[in-house]
Amino acid sequence: MSGGLDNAYSIASPADCLRVYRDWAESYDAGFAAGMDYLLPAHVARAFLAAGGTGPVLDVGAGTGLLAERLVGMGFGGVIDGVDLSPEMLGRAREKAIYRDLVQADVTAPLALAGGYAGIVSSGTFTHGHVGPEALPHILALARRGAQVAISVNTGVFAAQGFAAVLEALPIEGLQLIEVEIYGQAARSMDPAHAGDHALVALFRKA
Repeated sequence: MSGGLDNAYSIASPADCLRVYRDWAESYDAGFAAGMDYLLPAHVARAFLAAGGTGPVLDVGAGTGLLAERLVGMGFGGVIDGVDLSPEMLGRAREKAIYRDLVQADVTAPLALAGGYAGIVSSGTFTHGHVGPEALPHILALARRGAQVAISVNTGVFAAQGFAAVLEALPIEGLQLIEVEIYGQAARSMDPAHAGDHALVALFRKA
């Protein structure tokens, strides 16, 4: 299992990302997410809903739709759109019939989406080898004033990539950083090297 995470964490370009997730999409849910007891999507969904998050929601780095599944499973009945770089991952998400719309795009550049979202969520996108804080202004530009945001950031990159400084400069209010475990007990036998990984769920509203 560590091969999958090691490959993902070593991504160095959009081309790498497309290759890794093209090869991983088919087994991602049943192999990685189930095998590692992947808790992060549920943590983000729970934090978003507890903060009063409403739709329409944009799921950033939607992948196979695990976060949207958790939102719906916790009673969320609003509209969810998704954006991700990998067409294969989006194909798996589309099969779940949860999203209103799914768009392939690079979130590190300005996004040609209509915007006006009342909620922005993201799980597992801001991590090693993936997306850095430079994407946050582009994402926030799609949110309406007062929108609730809940995004996870791997603790291993939060300080190293300067997330705190970028967050401080954004037009946001009520920032909370909630530390959570990314994986459950099953990960200890599947991938001891990453089993203890943590993330911060950054919870805030657009000012």
